[in-house]
Amino acid sequence: MTGLFISFEGTEGGGKSTQIQLLAKRLKELGRTVRLLREPGGTPIGEEIRHTLKHSEANHAMTAEAELLLMNASRAQLVREVIRPALAAGEIVLCDRFYDSTTAYQGYGRQLDLDSVRRVIDFAVGPTRPHLTLLLQVPVAVSEERRRIRNAQAGAGTAAEPQRDRMEEADRAFFERVEAGFQIIAAAEPQRVHAVDATRSVTEVSDNIWELVARLVTR
Repeated sequence: MTGLFISFEGTEGGGKSTQIQLLAKRLKELGRTVRLLREPGGTPIGEEIRHTLKHSEANHAMTAEAELLLMNASRAQLVREVIRPALAAGEIVLCDRFYDSTTAYQGYGRQLDLDSVRRVIDFAVGPTRPHLTLLLQVPVAVSEERRRIRNAQAGAGTAAEPQRDRMEEADRAFFERVEAGFQIIAAAEPQRVHAVDATRSVTEVSDNIWELVARLVTR
C-alpha cells in the first residue's frame, strides 16, 4: 500500500487542527495508519525550533530572514526523520502546514524575495511534496474574531497552548498579504491545492474534505 501525504493550509483560525483530527478518525476507520504532524515541529529538534519561532520571549527581534531559515530547518528535519520513512511504510501523513505556509507567510506576508524563499524550500524538502493540499479559507475578519476568542479561552486556562504566539502579533495588512498569497498558490497549482470554505459548520467542512480525500484513498 502506497503512502499518501496531505497538508492542511490557511490563515489563522481556519479550523485546521479540528479538521485534521476528524480526517484522521475517518482514515483510521478504513484501517489506514495515519501520522499526524505539525509545522514547525514534529520532531524533537523541530519542537525546539517551534518554541523559538513562536513562543520564546527572546524572539522579538527576529528578522524575516532568520524566520525563513528556522522554519525550513525544522522542515528539513521533519522530512527526513519522519515524513519520508512514514510514506515509505505506506502511512497517510497529515501535516498541519507545510511549505505553502512559508511561501504565504514569509514570502507574501513578510515580503521576502519569492525566488529566494522557493530556493530555501526546495533545499529543505527536495522531492518530498504533498499529494494533496487542503486550503481552509476564512476572511481576515473571521480569522481575527476566531483568534480573539481562542486567545480569550487561553487566558482563561481552557486552551491547550496558552503561550504567546509571535506569528499572531502581526497586523491586519500582514494577514491580508498572507491570504492573497494563499490564493495565488492555489491558482498556480489547482491539481494539488484545493480551497475549502471554512466559514461553514465543522461537519460541512469535514464532509467537503472527505470528498476530496476519498478520491485518493479509495482508488
